This record gives sequence, C-alpha cells and structure tokens, in this order.
Amino acid sequence: MRKLLNTLYITNPDAYISREGEQIAIRLDGSKIFQIPIHNVEGIVSFGYCGASPALLGLCAERGVTVTFLTEHGKYLASLSGPISGNILLRKEQYRIADDSKRRIVICNNFITAKILNSRAVLMRAVRDNENLRNKTNFRIVIDKLARQAGKAQNACNEDELRGIEGDAAKLYFGNFNSLILSQKDGFYFNGRSRRPPLDNLNALLSFTYVLLMHEVKSAIETVGLDPAAGFLHKDRPGRHSLALDMMEELRPYMADRFVLSLVNRKQISSADFIKKENGAILMGDETRKKLLTEWQKRKKNDIKHPYTKEKISLGLLPYLQAQLMARFIRGDIDGYPPFIWR
Repeated sequence: MRKLLNTLYITNPDAYISREGEQIAIRLDGSKIFQIPIHNVEGIVSFGYCGASPALLGLCAERGVTVTFLTEHGKYLASLSGPISGNILLRKEQYRIADDSKRRIVICNNFITAKILNSRAVLMRAVRDNENLRNKTNFRIVIDKLARQAGKAQNACNEDELRGIEGDAAKLYFGNFNSLILSQKDGFYFNGRSRRPPLDNLNALLSFTYVLLMHEVKSAIETVGLDPAAGFLHKDRPGRHSLALDMMEELRPYMADRFVLSLVNRKQISSADFIKKENGAILMGDETRKKLLTEWQKRKKNDIKHPYTKEKISLGLLPYLQAQLMARFIRGDIDGYPPFIWR
C-alpha cells in the first residue's frame, strides 16, 4: 500500500515556489518562508496566480508530484504531471470499456448505487447520533426511499435512466441537508445546491471541498496507470477529467459532505470570513480557506477499515485504493469494480 504523504497547499497569491536541490522552497517578497523535501510531498495545489520555477516543475514531473493550479477561490485552471507511465494495455482496455455501452453501464451503476447508499448513510448517522434532530420521522421515510433508489440504480439499463435515478436521489438527499446543520444556522443554511457561483456559505464550502477531492482522485488514477480523462459516466470533453469525476461520485457524501458538516457543526469555521460579491456569489476568505485546508489534511490521517479489502488504511489513501481496484477490474483480476460503500 502506498504511503500517505502530504499535499502542499499554496494559498498566498504572492508566493513563489522554486527548487533548492531536493527541496521545495516557498518565497514571499524574496524571503524564504518554508521548505519541504520533495520526497515528503505527493502533490502541490496552488491557489491564485503565484509563480513556479521551471526547475521545480521539472523536479515534480520527474518525481511524479502533480502540480495543480486553481484560481484564488478554487476554480480549476490546469495541472502539470510527468511523463505518462500508464500500462498501455491497461489503458487500451479502459478505452474499450468506455466505448462499449453494455460494459460501461455496469460500472456506472456501481458508481451511482454507492453514491446513493453513502448519501443514505449520512442521513442514517445523523438520525442515530443526534437526539435533538428534528423531523426524524421524515428522515426515516427519505432513508427508505433512498434504499429503493439505490436498487433502481443497480439495475438501470442505460446512462439516461441512471442519471434520472441519480437526480431523484439527490433531491431527496439535499432536500434534507439543511436539517443536518445543527449550529451556526444564521450563517450556514442550505436551500439547494448552487454552483458557478455558489450562492451561500455552505455551498461555497461544498464546492471548494469537491475541488480538493477531485485533485486527490485524479492523482490516484494517474498513479495506478489509468487515464483520468477517459470516463464511463461523465461524457468526454476536452480538459475534463471524466474518470475522476466518475469515481468522485461514491466518495462525495463520505469524504466531502460529512467533512463540511463537521466543520460547521463543531464551529471550526465561522461565517465572518466569507465574502459576498455584487452578483450574489459567495467566496471564502483567506482565513476560512486556510482552516479548511488544515482540517482536510488532518482528516486524511484518520484510519478506516475498507469494506471490500478489509485493510486498515488512512482515509487519504481511499481514492488510491479505489483506483487500484478499478485497475484490477479493468485488467481482469477481479470480476467487477467494488465501489466504496460506507458501513
């Protein structure tokens, strides 16, 4: 199993990252403020428009450290990776599956079934752990409906039918999401999913966290030799990492949604550092972004027992293990792709 390493997040747009031997150095106004050995890092995520030296980018490419550039507020710009090291036979079989609707739908069904079941588990955990949770009867009704939607997803015949089932399940899940916010309700509320731009503080947190998860999943896919752009459910589009988007689906409720709810309910962040733009868009301020990144790194170190392999792993390695299982399935080592289902 791969060792869990650090992801280096650069949040100051005025910072400059460079190479000093085998070290990554960060400078601000010409002065070095931080450095870390390259072998301790699995990825670099830069927010804003800070500079990076060609020497550093070359070192990262050589060592398999993906460098991802985002805008200051988390919109994806570009990634830099080293030479493609994927097994050509593995990737060719991946492309064959992607072009075969009968083989493709079986994998897609597993993605969405797991997503629905994990969404259901979030609601079940809330009912179990919170005595003062309102509308518990309604929650139980929704939990039962989600179980039925998961059964439908497992047996969907095509992508259009599956997307309809997924949409209905998302309405059920997010329709009760606001009740999961147990503190700071004046500053954090949820009236529906809003993107590009997010229109409230909670949606801003979700969108930002989904970007972080996307980086983790894409890096994991590249590590095992698969092509992150050749997906099965999300349609091909230039610049889109369709397989990473596919494999994110099952992980969103457990890794992202629960994380955001925890930050709010434990009052680890507040609404004071959010910024509302003239067009209604909500942006996170620097302090909130830094706190979120710190807690994200901490949570990745938590141990879980994988329901399929029965291994005890760090949560941060979950995307990598799922990518490994996908590669094993595509190679024919196992009969089907086992998605992550939170028990």
